[in-house]
Amino acid sequence: MTTETAQWYASWFDTPYYHILYRDRDYQEAGNFMRRLTQRLELSKDAHIMDLACGRGRHSMYLNRLGYQVTGVDLSPSSIAFAKAQLRQNILPEMDHQLAENLLPLDASRLHFQVHNMTQPYDVQFDAVFNLFTSFGYFDDPADNQQTIHAIKANLKDGAYAVIDFMNAPYVIENLVPENTKTEEGITFTQKRRYENGHIYKDIYFNDNDHNYHFTERVSALTLTDFTAYFNVAGLELIDVYGDYHLNDYNESTSERLIMIVRK
Repeated sequence: MTTETAQWYASWFDTPYYHILYRDRDYQEAGNFMRRLTQRLELSKDAHIMDLACGRGRHSMYLNRLGYQVTGVDLSPSSIAFAKAQLRQNILPEMDHQLAENLLPLDASRLHFQVHNMTQPYDVQFDAVFNLFTSFGYFDDPADNQQTIHAIKANLKDGAYAVIDFMNAPYVIENLVPENTKTEEGITFTQKRRYENGHIYKDIYFNDNDHNYHFTERVSALTLTDFTAYFNVAGLELIDVYGDYHLNDYNESTSERLIMIVRK
């Protein structure tokens, strides 16, 4: 028997297998990126940051320990429930000594998690909105991309900044690995990738407890030109574009990331 999801972004992210597959993500790199980013934006310590599509809240907690008030929102109820449970129990994400250095204790009074659809405005305006690690472009309806940009603008105070950290699609397509396998917690995941009709697909196959699973991730291969058009329609000003987590200049051919800073 095989289970396959149609609305993958609403279901795959809500399974424990998603978190098992991606458990080895480089959180030291991500933490250092957030340090650089908050310094680049010159955010004061009383700034309120929205972590848009926050997952289980690991990076919201890191930002909170940098001293910021943070609201993490995500479409996945199980991810938000997990984040709230970690917060109640004051369970800190695992990180090495270098990453944890100079971090403050977790301040639960300045950290909140909420289930929220990113295509809709939130009921609070923020000093900054972070949409990190390619948490965009998953929608079935392409119009939702523009709607999300409008929602991000509505979530910003006047003069505030939003950051969208997306894959650099031309680089990813050129360097696409067609197939590989990865074993985590005794489960072997087979991952098959392809570029088709303006989207990058990843088919994920695995077996657990004699049950076969198949999930398909699909992300729009959006480019800087696409995002610039979204920003122009929404009336957001594109300030800077970076190509990696060290905030080096963006190059379409060689950069792994497309990191855009816009201002309301």
